[in-house]
Amino acid sequence: MSREDAEEAFRVILRWIGEDPEREGLVDTPRRVVEAYRTYFRGYFEDPTEHLRTTFAETGGYDDMVLLRNIPFRSHCEHHMAPIVGRAWVGYVPAQRVVGISKLARVVDGYSRRLQIQERFTTEIANAIQSELEPKGVAVFVKAEHHCISGRGVQKHGVDLSTSKMIGCFKDDPILRQEFLAMVSADLKP
Repeated sequence: MSREDAEEAFRVILRWIGEDPEREGLVDTPRRVVEAYRTYFRGYFEDPTEHLRTTFAETGGYDDMVLLRNIPFRSHCEHHMAPIVGRAWVGYVPAQRVVGISKLARVVDGYSRRLQIQERFTTEIANAIQSELEPKGVAVFVKAEHHCISGRGVQKHGVDLSTSKMIGCFKDDPILRQEFLAMVSADLKP
Protein backbone atom coordinates (compact mmCIF):
# COMPACT_ATOMS: atom_id res chain seq x y z
CA MET A 1 0.00 0.00 0.00
CA SER A 2 1.33 3.42 -0.89
CA ARG A 3 1.35 6.59 1.17
CA GLU A 4 -1.14 8.05 -1.32
CA ASP A 5 -3.49 5.09 -0.67
CA ALA A 6 -3.30 5.77 3.07
CA GLU A 7 -4.00 9.49 2.57
CA GLU A 8 -7.00 8.67 0.37
CA ALA A 9 -8.33 6.34 3.07
CA PHE A 10 -8.34 9.24 5.52
CA ARG A 11 -10.11 11.45 2.96
CA VAL A 12 -12.80 8.75 2.73
CA ILE A 13 -13.13 8.71 6.53
CA LEU A 14 -13.45 12.50 6.61
CA ARG A 15 -16.27 12.30 4.06
CA TRP A 16 -17.87 9.43 6.02
CA ILE A 17 -18.06 11.52 9.23
CA GLY A 18 -19.69 14.36 7.26
CA GLU A 19 -16.68 16.58 6.57
CA ASP A 20 -15.33 18.04 3.36
CA PRO A 21 -11.70 16.93 2.96
CA GLU A 22 -11.16 19.83 0.54
CA ARG A 23 -12.09 22.41 3.19
CA GLU A 24 -9.16 24.74 3.94
CA GLY A 25 -8.63 23.43 7.49
CA LEU A 26 -8.71 19.80 6.35
CA VAL A 27 -6.93 19.82 3.00
CA ASP A 28 -3.60 18.74 4.57
CA THR A 29 -5.14 16.60 7.32
CA PRO A 30 -4.80 13.25 5.48
CA ARG A 31 -1.07 13.87 4.97
CA ARG A 32 -0.65 14.91 8.61
CA VAL A 33 -2.58 11.89 9.91
CA VAL A 34 -0.45 9.51 7.82
CA GLU A 35 2.69 11.14 9.28
CA ALA A 36 1.23 10.88 12.78
CA TYR A 37 0.36 7.20 12.28
CA ARG A 38 3.92 6.54 11.10
CA THR A 39 5.08 7.96 14.46
CA TYR A 40 2.39 6.26 16.56
CA PHE A 41 3.10 2.86 15.04
CA ARG A 42 6.83 3.03 14.40
CA GLY A 43 7.26 -0.07 16.59
CA TYR A 44 6.31 -2.15 13.55
CA PHE A 45 9.47 -0.93 11.83
CA GLU A 46 11.89 -1.99 14.57
CA ASP A 47 12.83 -4.99 16.67
CA PRO A 48 12.69 -3.78 20.30
CA THR A 49 15.04 -6.58 21.38
CA GLU A 50 17.83 -4.95 19.33
CA HIS A 51 18.20 -2.42 22.15
CA LEU A 52 19.15 -5.21 24.56
CA ARG A 53 22.01 -6.63 22.50
CA THR A 54 24.70 -4.27 23.83
CA THR A 55 25.41 -5.39 27.38
CA PHE A 56 28.07 -4.95 30.01
CA ALA A 57 29.70 -7.79 31.94
CA GLU A 58 31.65 -5.47 34.27
CA THR A 59 29.08 -5.36 37.06
CA GLY A 60 31.44 -5.53 40.03
CA GLY A 61 29.54 -8.61 41.17
CA TYR A 62 26.20 -6.77 41.30
CA ASP A 63 23.44 -9.37 41.61
CA ASP A 64 20.48 -7.51 43.10
CA MET A 65 17.46 -5.99 41.41
CA VAL A 66 17.81 -3.36 38.71
CA LEU A 67 14.60 -1.33 38.41
CA LEU A 68 13.70 1.42 35.96
CA ARG A 69 10.63 3.20 37.28
CA ASN A 70 7.84 5.36 35.90
CA ILE A 71 8.61 4.86 32.20
CA PRO A 72 5.93 6.87 30.37
CA PHE A 73 4.43 5.42 27.21
CA ARG A 74 1.65 6.00 24.71
CA SER A 75 0.08 3.18 22.75
CA HIS A 76 -3.18 2.41 20.95
CA CYS A 77 -5.68 -0.34 21.64
CA GLU A 78 -6.03 -2.84 18.86
CA HIS A 79 -9.81 -2.97 19.18
CA HIS A 80 -10.65 0.74 18.70
CA MET A 81 -7.28 2.36 17.92
CA ALA A 82 -7.95 4.61 20.92
CA PRO A 83 -4.98 5.88 22.94
CA ILE A 84 -3.54 3.98 25.88
CA VAL A 85 -1.49 6.26 28.14
CA GLY A 86 0.48 4.93 31.05
CA ARG A 87 3.69 4.08 32.84
CA ALA A 88 5.78 0.95 33.11
CA TRP A 89 8.16 -0.37 35.77
CA VAL A 90 10.78 -2.82 34.51
CA GLY A 91 13.01 -4.81 36.84
CA TYR A 92 15.46 -7.65 36.47
CA VAL A 93 18.09 -9.46 38.49
CA PRO A 94 21.22 -9.84 36.36
CA ALA A 95 22.91 -13.20 36.03
CA GLN A 96 26.07 -12.05 34.27
CA ARG A 97 25.25 -9.01 32.17
CA VAL A 98 23.50 -5.68 32.54
CA VAL A 99 22.16 -3.33 29.92
CA GLY A 100 22.17 0.46 29.77
CA ILE A 101 19.05 1.72 31.53
CA SER A 102 17.91 3.76 28.52
CA LYS A 103 17.64 0.47 26.65
CA LEU A 104 14.88 -0.71 29.01
CA ALA A 105 12.89 2.44 28.19
CA ARG A 106 13.50 1.84 24.47
CA VAL A 107 12.08 -1.69 24.76
CA VAL A 108 8.93 -0.27 26.39
CA ASP A 109 8.71 2.35 23.65
CA GLY A 110 9.22 -0.16 20.84
CA TYR A 111 6.40 -2.43 21.96
CA SER A 112 4.10 0.47 22.86
CA ARG A 113 4.32 1.84 19.31
CA ARG A 114 2.10 -0.96 18.02
CA LEU A 115 -1.58 -1.78 18.31
CA GLN A 116 -1.80 -3.45 21.69
CA ILE A 117 -3.71 -5.00 24.49
CA GLN A 118 -2.02 -4.25 27.80
CA GLU A 119 -1.67 -7.88 28.83
CA ARG A 120 0.34 -8.75 25.70
CA PHE A 121 2.36 -5.52 25.97
CA THR A 122 3.40 -6.39 29.53
CA THR A 123 4.37 -9.92 28.53
CA GLU A 124 6.30 -8.80 25.42
CA ILE A 125 8.51 -6.51 27.51
CA ALA A 126 9.25 -9.22 30.09
CA ASN A 127 9.88 -11.94 27.51
CA ALA A 128 12.22 -9.73 25.47
CA ILE A 129 14.37 -8.96 28.51
CA GLN A 130 14.39 -12.60 29.62
CA SER A 131 15.30 -13.82 26.14
CA GLU A 132 18.08 -11.31 25.44
CA LEU A 133 19.70 -10.78 28.86
CA GLU A 134 19.06 -14.23 30.37
CA PRO A 135 18.79 -12.75 33.88
CA LYS A 136 17.81 -14.61 37.03
CA GLY A 137 14.38 -13.03 36.71
CA VAL A 138 12.28 -10.24 35.21
CA ALA A 139 9.38 -8.24 36.63
CA VAL A 140 7.22 -5.83 34.67
CA PHE A 141 4.33 -3.76 35.99
CA VAL A 142 2.20 -1.56 33.74
CA LYS A 143 -0.51 0.91 34.75
CA ALA A 144 -2.45 2.71 32.02
CA GLU A 145 -5.60 4.60 31.16
CA HIS A 146 -7.43 3.26 28.13
CA HIS A 147 -9.32 5.87 26.17
CA CYS A 148 -11.54 3.15 24.71
CA ILE A 149 -13.20 2.89 28.13
CA SER A 150 -13.22 6.63 28.88
CA GLY A 151 -14.10 8.01 25.44
CA ARG A 152 -16.59 5.43 24.18
CA GLY A 153 -18.56 2.44 25.45
CA VAL A 154 -19.13 2.76 29.21
CA GLN A 155 -17.38 6.17 29.27
CA LYS A 156 -15.78 5.77 32.69
CA HIS A 157 -13.12 8.39 33.41
CA GLY A 158 -10.27 7.99 35.87
CA VAL A 159 -10.21 4.20 35.46
CA ASP A 160 -6.88 2.51 34.85
CA LEU A 161 -5.71 -1.03 34.25
CA SER A 162 -2.75 -2.64 36.03
CA THR A 163 -0.93 -5.69 34.72
CA SER A 164 2.21 -7.51 35.80
CA LYS A 165 4.44 -10.27 34.53
CA MET A 166 6.91 -12.11 36.76
CA ILE A 167 9.55 -14.51 35.43
CA GLY A 168 12.23 -16.55 37.20
CA CYS A 169 13.22 -15.40 40.67
CA PHE A 170 10.42 -12.79 40.75
CA LYS A 171 7.88 -15.56 40.26
CA ASP A 172 9.60 -18.04 42.58
CA ASP A 173 10.69 -15.73 45.44
CA PRO A 174 7.74 -14.03 47.18
CA ILE A 175 10.05 -11.70 49.12
CA LEU A 176 11.72 -10.40 45.95
CA ARG A 177 8.35 -10.05 44.22
CA GLN A 178 7.06 -8.09 47.23
CA GLU A 179 10.15 -5.85 47.17
CA PHE A 180 9.49 -5.05 43.50
CA LEU A 181 5.79 -4.38 44.08
CA ALA A 182 6.55 -2.22 47.14
CA MET A 183 8.78 0.01 45.00
CA VAL A 184 6.04 0.25 42.38
CA SER A 185 3.45 1.03 45.07
CA ALA A 186 5.61 3.83 46.47
CA ASP A 187 5.46 5.52 43.06
CA LEU A 188 1.70 5.11 42.83
CA LYS A 189 0.85 6.89 46.08
CA PRO A 190 -0.70 10.35 45.58
